[in-house]
Amino acid sequence: MMLSFEQPIILAFILPVLAGALYLMLKGGNKKLLISRAIVLSLLIVAIASPFTLVSQVTEQENPQLVIISDETNSMQLFEKGVADELYESLTTKTPTSLVRLTGDRTALGDAVVQYASSENQVVLVTDGNNNYGKNLEEGLDFAQNIGSTVYAVTPELESNDLNIQVKGDKTAVKGNEYRFEIIVSQAEEVPVEYTFKASADDKLIRSGTYTQSSRQRSYQIPYKFNDLGAHEIKIELSTQADEADDINNEFLKSVYVVPKPKVKYITDEPDSPLSNILYNLYDTSTNSNISDLDSQKAVVIDNIPGNRISESDVAVLKQYISNGGGVVVTGGERSYEYGDYLNSSIEDILPVTSEPMPGEGGRQIVLVLDISPSTEKHDTLSEILGNAIYLVQKEELRGAYMGIIAFGKEGHDVSGGLKYLGTTGNRESLEEEMRQLRPSITSETLLHEGLEVAQEWLNTKTGTLDLVIISDGGIEDSYEESLKIASDLKEDNVNFYFVHIRSSAPSQQDELGNVYAKNLVENVEGSTNNYFKLDAGQRANIISDESIEPPPSNESESTSSYQLSESNPSHFITQNSNVKANITGYNDVTPKPGANRLVDASNKPVITTWRYGLGRVASITTDNGKDGGWSSQMYSGNNSQLISATLNWAIANPQPEEGAVVEAPDTWFGLPATITLTMYDEKVPELTYRGDELELAFVGKNTYEAQIFPKTIGMHYVSGYPIAVNYAIEYRDVGLNEELPSLIAGNGGKAYSQKEARANLLTDARQNSLQSRMEPVSWKMYFILAALLLFLGEVMLRRSLEIIESRKQE
Repeated sequence: MMLSFEQPIILAFILPVLAGALYLMLKGGNKKLLISRAIVLSLLIVAIASPFTLVSQVTEQENPQLVIISDETNSMQLFEKGVADELYESLTTKTPTSLVRLTGDRTALGDAVVQYASSENQVVLVTDGNNNYGKNLEEGLDFAQNIGSTVYAVTPELESNDLNIQVKGDKTAVKGNEYRFEIIVSQAEEVPVEYTFKASADDKLIRSGTYTQSSRQRSYQIPYKFNDLGAHEIKIELSTQADEADDINNEFLKSVYVVPKPKVKYITDEPDSPLSNILYNLYDTSTNSNISDLDSQKAVVIDNIPGNRISESDVAVLKQYISNGGGVVVTGGERSYEYGDYLNSSIEDILPVTSEPMPGEGGRQIVLVLDISPSTEKHDTLSEILGNAIYLVQKEELRGAYMGIIAFGKEGHDVSGGLKYLGTTGNRESLEEEMRQLRPSITSETLLHEGLEVAQEWLNTKTGTLDLVIISDGGIEDSYEESLKIASDLKEDNVNFYFVHIRSSAPSQQDELGNVYAKNLVENVEGSTNNYFKLDAGQRANIISDESIEPPPSNESESTSSYQLSESNPSHFITQNSNVKANITGYNDVTPKPGANRLVDASNKPVITTWRYGLGRVASITTDNGKDGGWSSQMYSGNNSQLISATLNWAIANPQPEEGAVVEAPDTWFGLPATITLTMYDEKVPELTYRGDELELAFVGKNTYEAQIFPKTIGMHYVSGYPIAVNYAIEYRDVGLNEELPSLIAGNGGKAYSQKEARANLLTDARQNSLQSRMEPVSWKMYFILAALLLFLGEVMLRRSLEIIESRKQE
């Protein structure tokens, strides 16, 4: 218990009191009296400083205050009406309840929670969970949890279906190059529905068809080439015979601005390779064997050039160019990287790789299977499960491995998007962030075999050292037999099996043996319990060290002359739509640097690796240009060539020419403003016009200005010739129930109910959640005053008694 003070500065007055007492004692004053009075005065000064301690107080509200936030925005027309009113009437007779209504063409759930949540109340959201404006719902829920307010959700019954359509794609396209955009059709229910859509570009039909969809969402990739510079319009029209609540969201516009082919400097001795064909076809490419005149270039490609041909002055030019925002792609071959003496050279400074083999030949694949069943939250083991998983992600010894995350409760699901390479900071941070966002599953089942099935799909095509680590509170008895069968099958495929058992407060683990299913599972699969670890809170399992891994068994029949390309980070811009299906016969043996992003591999060796350097971007393609068969001819043919163009496009970043005045602005939704950015590359006076009027520009940075427009109609709008599409109100973008709403609410301490469940259970749960432990201040001022008073009175009484005794002696 620590004593604190409301006015600690007053304690400084103790010093002159002590100094005065000491001075008077030195002058011959009554020593005992002076000490007594100094203590009394000091105690009074301490009392004036208002001492207090913080004590935990548990408060309970029999009638907790509730705020019902009724989402009555336009998207809620699909759902049963009057749910919030009925709930309000049911609760207001039993506990203080207020009702707030949200209306209009946008839903700001996060803002509403922040506005109405307080430490004195609890919040009930009656909503579909689709937040589309202001703070996101996660921010609002975090705020409520931090101030001690619980948020619940009530989801009305869906009464009618609705379809909508959206288009996603880059705003900028390159003249004559293939431009891809994505059409997304969504529906509120998971029911079979038939529809037709027509896709047009500048009123020219480019695709149409009739499709059947049962899922909530389906997407279509559409390629197209724009052959004219400037503004263009893509229009999608959706029609269906099915009953719909509204057809306002069945038409979508996308604006595209077409620019000239970006200028690319190609440094090569082989200007007739498959790589050169891609560059000449897609970009304004100039070929040279020297590095110079880079100012007007959007990217530089250095193709199989030996290190002794790249001077210190060349590297200085490249560093300046990249630092100012340029892009560089360095391809491999028999004269570059380790064959071109790049190791420890100046050119290697800018590369995302070093020209030396990675440690740990053969590769390692690690799958973490994490228990997120409700028991892990109930018995406070989820944080320990995630802590042990993050500990493995951060292990230095595993930086050359691949790792994937699977979570299981009632179902097993892919958390990480497959296996990711641990040698890059971005991948490790991504894995950690994905795990930190895990929330307990809603259903109470703990079905380990569901997670193991996902792991089996991942590992049955992998080679090298294969590890599977289960981290759980051990409550796997309901799925033990199914799990044992899958685990045994995995062991036959040379998978190393580990079980990290987090000790739980569950009754089943309180006897002498605790839950033995986890231990038995490891013993039956591995033949021993060496790979079984039972941990208390705060402990970490130090498993999968380098010494514990045997090299993978060799396969004499397996050909080593061809290596299949695979995506190690499928969510990156370069790989997200590549769908690469190619083999190569050779590569440069390199190691990604810390902070690099490893994207494409061959036989667990990096082939495409990227990183940011200053304001610019650098990519290493560590296989050759495909000439005369070469190592990688498949990589430059057919759809596989998209991997090369995507790498160049990533390095280029923005294909807009950096000359004159450059305007950029995203499309927007009806009722929301559009922000326009103007960058000036010449000395002219900046000017933008909209509907014949000059816009007011705000200076926001070097040569950069911003303005806003507020379109009043749906359709295409133009700012000085630059197109901006305005689509239906954002409220109609998301249809149906947000499937993440229950887990978001549960993850922040609340519950999600149907209308019937809310009327039966919500008040009971609210009363239980009103039991709050708070730190309340307890004042100690009176105790110090009493101590001073008692000491003073005691001293006076003692002194008076001594005087009386002395007087009687004299008589």
